[in-house]
Amino acid sequence: MIKSYGKLFREAVKQESPLQIIGTINAYVGLMAKKTGYKALYLSGAGVANASYGLPDLGMTTLDNVLEDARRIIEATQMPLLVDIDTGWGDGLMVKRTVQRMCRSGVAAVHIEDQVFAKRCGHRDGKMLVSTEEMCDRIKAAVDGKTDPEFVVMARTDAIGSEGFDAAIKRSVAYRDAGADMLFLEAAENIEQYREIKEVVGIPILANMTEFGKSPLLNTRELENAGVDMVLYPLSAMRAMNLAALDILKSIREQGTQSEVVSKMQTREELYQYLDYENFEALQRNTNPK
Repeated sequence: MIKSYGKLFREAVKQESPLQIIGTINAYVGLMAKKTGYKALYLSGAGVANASYGLPDLGMTTLDNVLEDARRIIEATQMPLLVDIDTGWGDGLMVKRTVQRMCRSGVAAVHIEDQVFAKRCGHRDGKMLVSTEEMCDRIKAAVDGKTDPEFVVMARTDAIGSEGFDAAIKRSVAYRDAGADMLFLEAAENIEQYREIKEVVGIPILANMTEFGKSPLLNTRELENAGVDMVLYPLSAMRAMNLAALDILKSIREQGTQSEVVSKMQTREELYQYLDYENFEALQRNTNPK
């Protein structure tokens, strides 16, 4: 295993401006992303809840649920993975333990948010936040849990929708001072908010380009000009996969055959290419000679 995925993540942030981080809901999507040229991957808490457990993003999945998906993606891809740990699954001691286990599993970075424990999706109304002091305690506990000094603790603030942009700036500065390596500004309303936050905090910042949310969908050039260091597409592939799967399911059910939708499917040969199937077969032959 690579010694420090955290170091790889930090290097990727420096090498690609802004670093495109793509959401992968399973190991196979991670492999396709790797071969498409992405330098870093993301595991969404909502993605784990929705895709792996059929649940809404309401804090109903556990640390072990998320770690299981994370380990599969890392083992398959050997790439730096940013993981959504929501509010850390508990008090300071649990946040510290969460980061320790993430480090041991090969995760490169996590983001922890300032919502109350019964969290909501970042692009829905009605979010409630803990105090700045409590969030700073979460960050300090997360930093204390690092077993790899290169591991990245990213602080996410949902303050714009709950308390306004000025409050988001104040919280961001406090989170940086508490030890956050990077900042995740959730549900920004315009490009200028990214620019202003970056000027104030100075540390690398992430823009979340999630679809159907509160933030405008900006391109990488616009974000780079605003000083954004990372751009996240948390569930883009999953949303496309879900719609394609629903189309296939309906067609087969209605037509009694898949013949009319075969052209919409990835071929067996394409699947094998992404899985490196022939090399695995060769290894199998060499390992188990007749």
